[in-house]
Amino acid sequence: MVDTTKKSPFFSRFAENSNLALLVIVIGVLMAAVDTTIVVLALPEIEKALKVPLSDVIWVIISYLLVITILATQVGKLGDMFGRVKSYQTGFVIFIIGSALCALSFNEISMIVFRVIQGVGGALITANSGAVIADTFPPEKRGRAFGFNAIGWNVGAIAGILVGGLIINYISWRWIFWINVPTGIFSFILSLYVLRDHGKKDKQRLDYWGIVTLAVGLFCLLWAITRLASESFNPTLDVFLIVGVFFIILFCLIETHHSSPMLDFSLFKIQTVTPTLLASFFQAMANFAVLFLIIMYLQGVRSLSPLSASMLLIPGYIIGGISAPIAGRLADKIGPIIPATVGLSIQIIALLTYAQLTTKTSYLLIVIAAIVNGIGSGGFFPSNTSAIMKAVPQQAFGIASGVLRTFANVGMIFSFATALLIAGKSIPKGMAFAIFVGTKQLNSHLASAFTLGIHAAFYGSAVFMVIAAALSATRIFQSKKSDSA
Repeated sequence: MVDTTKKSPFFSRFAENSNLALLVIVIGVLMAAVDTTIVVLALPEIEKALKVPLSDVIWVIISYLLVITILATQVGKLGDMFGRVKSYQTGFVIFIIGSALCALSFNEISMIVFRVIQGVGGALITANSGAVIADTFPPEKRGRAFGFNAIGWNVGAIAGILVGGLIINYISWRWIFWINVPTGIFSFILSLYVLRDHGKKDKQRLDYWGIVTLAVGLFCLLWAITRLASESFNPTLDVFLIVGVFFIILFCLIETHHSSPMLDFSLFKIQTVTPTLLASFFQAMANFAVLFLIIMYLQGVRSLSPLSASMLLIPGYIIGGISAPIAGRLADKIGPIIPATVGLSIQIIALLTYAQLTTKTSYLLIVIAAIVNGIGSGGFFPSNTSAIMKAVPQQAFGIASGVLRTFANVGMIFSFATALLIAGKSIPKGMAFAIFVGTKQLNSHLASAFTLGIHAAFYGSAVFMVIAAALSATRIFQSKKSDSA
């Protein structure tokens, strides 16, 4: 790649601006985040336009998350091998192409395939963003940088709701994908001038068998779980569950014997890494379902439109975006463990509040719970990312960032699938999908039953969040042992 900073002194000074580098990273994360909320609003239109069966429309979301999960560590490894910035920039290009193809989708299969391509770009962006920040900023400033990175997620989620709502209502669902093209091109060009690879390149081998076994295992398990929301147990589902578990076990066995594994178990020997990764997994398992459960409640029980339902969650994203850099700076000053643990504890309060919802709960209480949840997540994410980057050596920044993203993403996709399964147990089979997409409201009897169903889901999420907080807290004692040694 041409070194554009040699063209003039202006570009040289431009490239040395770490704030501009952070801006490019935040924009990339923002683009990936937009697609987590904007697509939810578009599902009813996509279902109609492409004639996607109701039980399959959910894969428009899951396929994207699944690809990011499967590839997270490997694209992080590519960053360690060929340069994290190059991998990050390649992610922009693939994401732009995938977005344009999604806008041109003509049926169900094409949409899911193009979402997979978009997911490859998203994996390169999200898995390498943490490593690029760690390379660009010194340890004492990384918490603040990770805090601004978290702003990207929150602003992206808000933009997905606001801009997505306007686009879907007044233009066309296809433009929720077209909008990524100019933004991505601008960010890619800017990245050529302001991002530089600083880390030492490390020659490794990709773990193809790990990718295949994890992909098959996760796909089979997710397919079975999502089908259980609309079907009863049957021989086909049994086979998918058994095959899924078998391939996950096979994946773990392969990783213990591979010379350059997808999931590097040696990272777990580094003090504080194991609880950091597991805290990320259980936090995602608990929290990612909240967005979908609340939207289902507001649409199915309270008869709000997808846009109106999503708007009630915006204050939480705003406050989360504000609190993230504050928590990041605090992590720089006192260490990341306490801000991360306090953030998780705050999120437990939000989940227990959601578990008290009734068919007539005040919308103000829902907004307050969203704000509390936003404060908690804003405290956790930058601090937890800072913790793992502080623990691992520089040459492992890419793989550590990818592994962290993998743990979070596995938690996210199973959170989403199990939330649909648990919440849907109290209503007729298949109705949960219709509520989630926003094409059906519930009568008073079913609304009461469904509300009780999501109580179980929120209490389950609260248990996962307690586990995450407990794991995070154990790092305090590990840190004290290390200091006294």
